[in-house]
Amino acid sequence: MRLEVTRLQKQLGTTAVYVTHDQVEAMTMADKIVVLNAGKIEQYGSPLELYEKPANLFVAGFIGSPKMNFVTGEPAKQQGATTIGVRPEHLKVEPNGKGGWPGTVAVAEHLGSDTFLYIDAGPLGTLTARYVGELGLHPGDKVSMIPEPSRVYRFDDSGKSIHA
Repeated sequence: MRLEVTRLQKQLGTTAVYVTHDQVEAMTMADKIVVLNAGKIEQYGSPLELYEKPANLFVAGFIGSPKMNFVTGEPAKQQGATTIGVRPEHLKVEPNGKGGWPGTVAVAEHLGSDTFLYIDAGPLGTLTARYVGELGLHPGDKVSMIPEPSRVYRFDDSGKSIHA
């Protein structure tokens, strides 16, 4: 249906307002998106802008699938933030690795083109990593995780994004 609605809108050459709770529809069909939370506008922008530059924790956690990982405590303090966010595709996982955040693979979802790892990282909670292809990791495997430094999102104690 996304394809048909998008084609029709382009054919008619008219502006359309499409309301959806399905973020895949919003991200693929929209030129601009308004993210609402309890009737309040949290952020307005292009799909890519919302994904790459979320204004706050709500938008960061709402946009993206699987959702962004949030970490508090010492790792966030080291980044000058109350909370840091790392998207699953920006979390590098090393089998039996040293350094980074230690964890144990809880679940490995092998989807053919992608693999999703759900990793028990102790006090950091369960973190999600996304990889293209197969990593050969299985539940119980020990790993270390290192976020891509340029892809770490920082948030203050009010939840607002801290821009570098």
